[in-house]
Amino acid sequence: MKTSTLIILAVICIILFVAPLIMFNGHGEDDGYFGGADDAAGEAIEKTGFQPWASSIWEPPSGEIESLLFALQAAIGAIIIGYFFGYWRGEKSKDD
Repeated sequence: MKTSTLIILAVICIILFVAPLIMFNGHGEDDGYFGGADDAAGEAIEKTGFQPWASSIWEPPSGEIESLLFALQAAIGAIIIGYFFGYWRGEKSKDD
């Protein structure tokens, strides 16, 4: 690629990164911006009057532990997926 093309692409990337930061400066969740889909879905379900029929077996004592368990779950899943992709690629290279 030409240098001018790379510069144009870099400027476009910078604009795409900075534009939302400028447009939503000072706005937050209180204004309705950056609200999560889980919160919106939970509120919609609560409006219907639904009563849950099951509850959690164990509730983590803090948000940090909940985040740790989520990250651990993601890491274990990534290891399993990586292992099977590596195994598949290794088997494929044996045949060649």
